[in-house]
Amino acid sequence: MVELTVGPVAHGGHCVARLDDDASPGSPGGRGRVVFVRHTLPGERVRARLTETAPDASFWRADAVEVLEASDDRVPSAWPEAGPGGVGGGELAHVALPAQRRWKADVVAEQLRRLAKLDRDVVVEAAPGDDARGGLGWRTRIDLVADATGRAGMLGYRSHEVHPLTAMPLADEAIAGLDLFGRTWPPGARIEVVAPADGTPLVLVDGVPHVGGRADKRPNARSTVREHLRVGEREYTYRVAADGFWQVHREAPGVLAQAVLDGLGDVDGATVLDLYAGAGLFTLPLADAVGPTGEVVSVEGDERAVRDARRNVHDRANVELHAGEVARVLSGAVDADSDVVHADAVVLDPPRVGAGRKVVAAIAELRPERVVYVACDPAALARDVSYLAEAGYALSGLRAFDLFPMTHHVECIAVLDRA
Repeated sequence: MVELTVGPVAHGGHCVARLDDDASPGSPGGRGRVVFVRHTLPGERVRARLTETAPDASFWRADAVEVLEASDDRVPSAWPEAGPGGVGGGELAHVALPAQRRWKADVVAEQLRRLAKLDRDVVVEAAPGDDARGGLGWRTRIDLVADATGRAGMLGYRSHEVHPLTAMPLADEAIAGLDLFGRTWPPGARIEVVAPADGTPLVLVDGVPHVGGRADKRPNARSTVREHLRVGEREYTYRVAADGFWQVHREAPGVLAQAVLDGLGDVDGATVLDLYAGAGLFTLPLADAVGPTGEVVSVEGDERAVRDARRNVHDRANVELHAGEVARVLSGAVDADSDVVHADAVVLDPPRVGAGRKVVAAIAELRPERVVYVACDPAALARDVSYLAEAGYALSGLRAFDLFPMTHHVECIAVLDRA
């Protein structure tokens, strides 16, 4: 155990502390060593257990296990099982909700300063209903794994050890009402649970639908769900594979789709490129936004998502769907007979690693007037904003949303305009 005075927040759900020699006898170069500490808050004095201490590492890791001087923003944990030594996925459960959002705003601002050389004030907006629920009950999709005795749980942080759970407080009430933790499962099984906007929850065990606690192996067994959202005055319905990608927060699809349209502005009659389009979350509202004289060019690389997208956009004559890895489609290596040669605006929602230099360069070659970038990782966003700046695009707008309460994750929508 070591005693640490905790410094500022860092990307990834940690705070930064410094460890002196006298706190770790015999460790070479210990004075001033950086330690990333979880389960604490800036300004606290804690007793911490070191969890990763390789002598040649540039930093160590630790869990705060005892609070000696507490922050005013500390609250009783909303999910004790995600505390020190527990499961991953609830690393900010000890932080008051307003302070969680300030934490995330600080991280986004710091990444923009460090990687994009931009100073920008950031405000993280709450999703509708989260404050009333205390930041709980928002997840419509959860993944569990059964331990050797068949008890459902989650993996420990940076660990392959299964921690059995008695509840999952972030889960939607429809999921919370299922008997997931009071029964046994096949040891080692992966348990996926989906609570769609339309219909009862669906449980998949190792990819197989389960009904009444038993595998449903019929060819026509339910394996898709329907999701609904409202954007402005319009309502949209999507059919999505139960184990496919969809935003996990109940309010996220509508919040993000509206923010994307707001960021784009008037695109009536325009050609809009929808990259990493998934099952078509943004594609459908974009098709209405560009109108009958405009076009949406959708690009998605995941085959299952492409199948979902084809169903969801089948009646939209102004949508052109490309299947293939984004960089290859933009370069003409895929779908070469229908090259993407022009875009008035681009919407992109890449995975956590971001778009990267190759995709950014391909976007810049199309010379769109505006790029709207949806990002789930502040560091990847800031890096790509810097690449876009090199290509002549300036950050003109930024919104951040707290769509993952009790975790360090934050969703951002950046608007960049061509100079």
